[in-house]
Amino acid sequence: MRTLVARGGAVRLVETPEPEPGPGQVRIRVEAAAVNPIDLLTASGALPDFKLAPRLETYALGWDVAGVVDRVGPGVTGVLPGERVIGLSDRLTEPVKAQADLVVLDETAVAPAPAGATAPEASTLPLNALTAVQALDLTGLAEGETLLVTGAAGGLGGYLVELAVARGIRVAAVAAPRDEPLVRGFGAEWFVPRGADLATAARAVVPGGVDGLVDAAVVGLPALDAVRNGGAFVTVVAGQAPIPLRGIRVSTVSVGADAAQLRDVAKLAEEGRLTMRIAGTYPLERAAEAYERLRRGGLRGRLVLLP
Repeated sequence: MRTLVARGGAVRLVETPEPEPGPGQVRIRVEAAAVNPIDLLTASGALPDFKLAPRLETYALGWDVAGVVDRVGPGVTGVLPGERVIGLSDRLTEPVKAQADLVVLDETAVAPAPAGATAPEASTLPLNALTAVQALDLTGLAEGETLLVTGAAGGLGGYLVELAVARGIRVAAVAAPRDEPLVRGFGAEWFVPRGADLATAARAVVPGGVDGLVDAAVVGLPALDAVRNGGAFVTVVAGQAPIPLRGIRVSTVSVGADAAQLRDVAKLAEEGRLTMRIAGTYPLERAAEAYERLRRGGLRGRLVLLP
């Protein structure tokens, strides 16, 4: 079968044996696999942890998957062959990940796909929606409190806005001026144009500073000044958190597969409360083109590979 890997800074398809599910695992015939910025980092060899695993010269690619279960291992009770599912391949050094013809995941990393969604649409949910859920949990914000989201028009940022609104949190969204209608459509109450003095602009709409901030655009220290004393700041990239000042709780989200959370976001997507955005699709054999397009930036939504 075909598996997409990174080798020597380039992505390529290689032939690998078909993976078999072990105890508590399911095998998914991949229908769609989204391409994310972390895939770019993996392909380039730029992830900091790579220096800890120099023995590996080749890395399999892909975190997001939507497809059909074709085999289950011993002990699996909640997923059946023939079921349409979504899943998160969150182990970096697995020999086969989501961008392949078949992938094996733990049952705890899989949930039913949202009814009515196409496979490409569904494949945009796992990594970004789970990152958003877990980042929001880290903020500790309650209904009625205020949140600033940087990069609010992006794949992660859009889910952050919509999931926060679903929790009753009031959202200020940072994005390019042309994206104001988009992020307001996600439910943002306030808009802060990207490129403005972020702290000044944010405090103009939320006097005293926001209760929490999720830094999806990795702005760093300039974004911290938009948060009130004693508030919460969450970054989505390890090593990019600013120093904690003014009693602000600073943390980094480290996303992990969670079947219950996947079921929750799939339900929200079914209800139309999460917007699954596709920027384009590519056949698996043209994956290098998709990676190059993502590298150039400016997308609104995810590129998706179709085996």
